[in-house]
Amino acid sequence: MATNRRKSRPVLMLSAAALVAAALVAAFWPRPMLVDIGTVRQGPIRVTIDEEGRTQVREPYVVSSPVAGELQRVTVDPGEKVVRNQTVVAQMRPANPSALDVRTREQALAAVTAAEAALRVARADLNAAMANRDFAEAELERVGKLIEREIASLVTLERARQAARVAEANVDTVHAAIAMREAELRNARAQLIGFDDQALAAALGDTVRDVPAIPLKAPIDGTILKIFHKSETTLPAGEAILQIGDVDSDLEVMAELLSSDAVQVAPGNPVIITNWGGGADLEGVVERIDPYGYTKFSALGVEEQRVETIIRFADPTADRDGLGHGYRVEVRIVVWARDAAVLVPSSALFRHQGAWSVFRVEDGQAMLRAVEVGRDNGREAELLEGLEPGDRVVLFPSANLTDGQKVAQRQIGG
Repeated sequence: MATNRRKSRPVLMLSAAALVAAALVAAFWPRPMLVDIGTVRQGPIRVTIDEEGRTQVREPYVVSSPVAGELQRVTVDPGEKVVRNQTVVAQMRPANPSALDVRTREQALAAVTAAEAALRVARADLNAAMANRDFAEAELERVGKLIEREIASLVTLERARQAARVAEANVDTVHAAIAMREAELRNARAQLIGFDDQALAAALGDTVRDVPAIPLKAPIDGTILKIFHKSETTLPAGEAILQIGDVDSDLEVMAELLSSDAVQVAPGNPVIITNWGGGADLEGVVERIDPYGYTKFSALGVEEQRVETIIRFADPTADRDGLGHGYRVEVRIVVWARDAAVLVPSSALFRHQGAWSVFRVEDGQAMLRAVEVGRDNGREAELLEGLEPGDRVVLFPSANLTDGQKVAQRQIGG
């Protein structure tokens, strides 16, 4: 019995050693590297410049106050439709006089005193002119009687007639001077009228009447975009009251491109307008690239040179129903496109010894392959040489991946 025990001990030890060795070999045996694998395919490719943009009415109209006055409360609201030369969008009334400070009032009082004195002088001149006229007429009458009696000469008669006409003209001149002085007096007294001087205005003989409001009508058929002044207020001449535009048929998109991107864009390039809130993307066309760039700071404080680019819609109006002025959109300007090209995922490309390369998956191994690529839109690249459609490549290759190394597809969630 003891002999059997001594014989079974080496067998157990060898068995245990074999199990440990097998476990070590299994633990340290090279395993395939888990990678993401993509496929080379054939299809269309587009190179686009992606940027944010905003919609705007091509030709907005601003309704301004034609004169300095009091704006009545605006009763229309943004979004309302208006008809050209029919819809009254605002009303203006003359403004009340402003308050007078002490110096201005004293100056106005002095002007009134001077105007009153000038008026008295003019009236005195009228008395003198009328006296001269009466004397000249009487003298003309006496000379006429002397002519009938053949005592005076015809020359004397002509001189008397001339004197009478001059005297009559002087009376007319003085009447005009009196009218001018009265107007100057009214103007001087009007300078004394303040917003709290209604009694003074009545004392001057001017009845305070309700002046009819000046209606401001819509200049175009369109939609009210924005109201700058809603409540009743006093405005100077030329102050903006509201803005009107044709949102239905006069809408466009303005995108601020980097100057380095703008040089790649040309009028006529197709544009895809996305993320505007509707169900389907919209189509557009580049209409104009401004020749003037300007400096703008990004959200991170980076100084950038931007260029305004105008894009017009190519879709029917119904396709963008609900889109208004100043809405945010995203634009993808197509600067190059090809309908049929061999495409490789951009994430599979990397630089190796100065050339573009990929890891092609062959029989579970990652094989290094040099390739020649054309255009790259950031998602896929045009493959000119090196691979064929259907080939599988490693995406986002690790720096530890080497030529010929075993690889396996990484499972989702693994």
